[in-house]
Formats: sequence, structure tokens, C-alpha cells
Amino acid sequence: MKDYIEERVRNAAVYIVENGATVREAAKRFGVSKSTVHMDMVTRLEEIDAHLACEVRRVLDVNKQERHIRGGMATREKYRRRKGNV
Repeated sequence: MKDYIEERVRNAAVYIVENGATVREAAKRFGVSKSTVHMDMVTRLEEIDAHLACEVRRVLDVNKQERHIRGGMATREKYRRRKGNV
């Protein structure tokens, strides 16, 4: 694996763990696609640092459990803003 990829994977993993960030947030922060971040965290990180991979997996599992709640809140806020502008 190339050094710059390994560095990106480590940096994204640390960012996710420290901030409880989502894949989408990490992708935006590091200027790569969500697919790249997901591949980095699920596949590449395991080869680089298994302990860090476990920590990231915990954060991603929590995010997955909460995503329907965040989606509902975003939809509610969207309609609240729309109602205020009418």
C-alpha cells in the first residue's frame, strides 16, 4: 500500500474516533468520496492497525443505529424552514 494512502486511512480513522464523525463527514473533511472512506475504514484499516479498526467499527456501528433519527430530524428541520419562508 502506498504511503499516502496509509496516511489518509490513519488520519481519517483518528478523525472518526475522536469526533464520532460519520463517513460523510470524514469524506468531506479529507476530500474523498464516501465510498473511499468506507473502503478505507472497513478493509484497509484492518491491515494497517487492527486495534484502531475496532474503535472505528464501534463509532460506525453507533452512527448506523442513529442514522434514521438524524434523517428524521433533517426532514423536520427542512419543513420547518420551508414553513417559515412562506
